[in-house]
Amino acid sequence: MEKLSQYQSLYEKDYYLWLQKTSEILDTRQLNQLDIDNLKAEIKNLKFNVKENLKTRLKTLIGNLLKLKYWTSEKEYNARGWLNNVIEQRLKIELSLEDSPSLRTLLDEIFLDCYDQARTDTLKTHQLPRDLFPLKTPFSLEDILNSDYLP
Repeated sequence: MEKLSQYQSLYEKDYYLWLQKTSEILDTRQLNQLDIDNLKAEIKNLKFNVKENLKTRLKTLIGNLLKLKYWTSEKEYNARGWLNNVIEQRLKIELSLEDSPSLRTLLDEIFLDCYDQARTDTLKTHQLPRDLFPLKTPFSLEDILNSDYLP
């Protein structure tokens, strides 16, 4: 029991060493030695991070599509960068979906909120008129994820 207690305290004292020990325990299938509480917390954090990463990518993608479609006064100078970012975000989202197809359901759930946030953030960040981008999304999720779609 003392050995388990020392291992559990590693989580607070030396996170990387805790990860190494956890990996070793899993490799050797000594499951009764696992620090279950901290392992559960780490899995919850991973789940949260995957979701936040997807949301960030989707919001960035939407923001750049909005700029390409509506911010005509800057398009001539910035379209190449916006387009490159669109391509990059689509690719990263596509790779995430290949690794974890269940994220597609999450995309459906977060899409409208991400549009609202991307719209608001882009307007604020660039100090643009509040009516430059529509309140309701002009794109479908399928459009946004389609590598051939450009507004």
